[in-house]
Amino acid sequence: MEFMQQQFEQLFGVEWGAMLFTLATNMTFIFTIIVPLLLGVAYLTFAERKIIAYMQIRVGPNRVTFFGIPWLRGWGQPIADAVKALMKEIVIPTGANKFLFILAPILTIMPALAAWAVVPFSAEMVLADINAGLLYILAMTSMGIYGVIIAGWASNSKYAFLGAMRSAAQVVSYELAMGFALVCVLMMSQSLNLGDIVNGQQGGSMLHWYLIPLFPMFLVYFISGVAETNRAPFDVAEGESEIVAGFHVDYSGMAFTVFFLAEYANMILVATLTALMFLGGWLPPLDIAPLNMIPGFIWLLLKIAFLLFFFLWFRATFPRYRYDQIMRLGWKVFIPITLVWIVVLGLVMQLPQTVREGFPLNLWF
Repeated sequence: MEFMQQQFEQLFGVEWGAMLFTLATNMTFIFTIIVPLLLGVAYLTFAERKIIAYMQIRVGPNRVTFFGIPWLRGWGQPIADAVKALMKEIVIPTGANKFLFILAPILTIMPALAAWAVVPFSAEMVLADINAGLLYILAMTSMGIYGVIIAGWASNSKYAFLGAMRSAAQVVSYELAMGFALVCVLMMSQSLNLGDIVNGQQGGSMLHWYLIPLFPMFLVYFISGVAETNRAPFDVAEGESEIVAGFHVDYSGMAFTVFFLAEYANMILVATLTALMFLGGWLPPLDIAPLNMIPGFIWLLLKIAFLLFFFLWFRATFPRYRYDQIMRLGWKVFIPITLVWIVVLGLVMQLPQTVREGFPLNLWF
């Protein structure tokens, strides 16, 4: 890296060379994050169709392949779907606000991609290692709802508007529970930096992960994340049986595909944040050979895949909740639980050191 920086400085001068080198490095890092993320989104849809097909004793996608290779049957389906979406026409309803109609899917996917700037993939691999990373994540994930609301309003359709209002109320309800759950993580780690949160879970085994002392918060955060992404069984915003796909009922072609990409990118983001804050991030479950010889980002990817499986399992298992049930779960169950746990955690942190050593509390405090 120093050699490359020196080459830039020789070509463009010291000041411009340093600036251009930083720009080129950041753009390369952004490219290496976005491309695997979009591929992950594409093949998460394939994994969803195959896993749910297995659960329902079906075959799933098994036609489109690569170069006729038998054991890759079906693996070309996401590519075929993307090509088909690109070729479809974007139909804009006559009464719609055309500018906002096109802007809405962009506003939905931009925060889903921008949030990855502060996500650490290992101790050294992070684009922006900022101290307020957790606050940045909360700000970015909260912005995605604006795209949904604008889409529902700009379509000039009652079904779309109903879906947008449902989604807005749902996100506001579960955003509070997610925020309070993250307050507990902040209290444990004493930092807003995601890298510091992972480093606070070091100790040689998974017993030091925040999953154990914050297990109720882990459940609240993960289930709230499922609700935030409008996934089944919390997908009343898209309720096909009632409001015929909700806020994106009038979308087609690539505009609809962008909403689709944003939903799955948010799923991966929620799984990643859950792994970082509760499951030790890139840390192995036991700091022994050969587990500690596996690169950290591999452990992080395995934990993300494990959590994403639950997103798919929920869809295949649970029926869609009624709207009043979703609101009741958020306001009367999750928020009180998080508030009680914040108080309990604060009291435990005030215990004398001698009392903590008498219990296994010294693992985390």
